Amino acid sequence: MSLIFGASEFKDPALGMLRRKGGKWRGKIAIDGNELPLVLDGSRNEPDVRALETARTLPTRLTAWQPSIERALFEHHEPYADESPFSFAQPADVWPHTTIQYIHVGAASIEIGLSVAWDEEHTLGARFTGDELVELNGSVLAP
Repeated sequence: MSLIFGASEFKDPALGMLRRKGGKWRGKIAIDGNELPLVLDGSRNEPDVRALETARTLPTRLTAWQPSIERALFEHHEPYADESPFSFAQPADVWPHTTIQYIHVGAASIEIGLSVAWDEEHTLGARFTGDELVELNGSVLAP
């Protein structure tokens, strides 16, 4: 059961306190011992029910998505390889040079904002529909 505290606060038993700011519901989510910024779509009164349900499953799903994200990041690095101080033998090698900046959950899709050491000028957006990576956008803005 979720509790509404007012038009700008919402407490979810699994996700904790969410606050409405900038037209989105914002909070934190714990994944692998790290607190990451979480952004949810929703109405003025509460987060979208489907977005809440999806966000609650993120810790497990993110683990399953790691191989597709690392392959996309590995491919993203290829054009930078000649000038990059980083060399990756396999896709999993990208993780020490990658930071999750935010996770945005909409009713129909999820975007994971990533910063990577070889492309410091951009935040990359790994976009998922269901459990399928549909795009690694080369430049996104945090919601």
